[in-house]
Amino acid sequence: MVDLSIQIKSIQDKVQQLLKQQTLLQKENQRLKKEQEKLIVQNEEKQAQILALQQQLDALKLGSGSLNETEKHALGKRIDVYLKEIDKCLALLNT
Repeated sequence: MVDLSIQIKSIQDKVQQLLKQQTLLQKENQRLKKEQEKLIVQNEEKQAQILALQQQLDALKLGSGSLNETEKHALGKRIDVYLKEIDKCLALLNT
């Protein structure tokens, strides 16, 4: 009987430890989710910043006329992408 009581007490202690560990892990999970959201926002901001700087660089190169054939081709492709985006936006506005 005493042996059974000791085993039950041991199981209860282990369950309590597991519950405490679960609580800690849940808090850590929430912290990591918040950090992930923050990093996603930062990444999006940096991507937008890179795009804006790339557009400025393209405008400067175009204005100075110092584009080689490869750069002209890449710029043409980028302009095509922009035009497709504009067309999508216009289509959405017309619906």
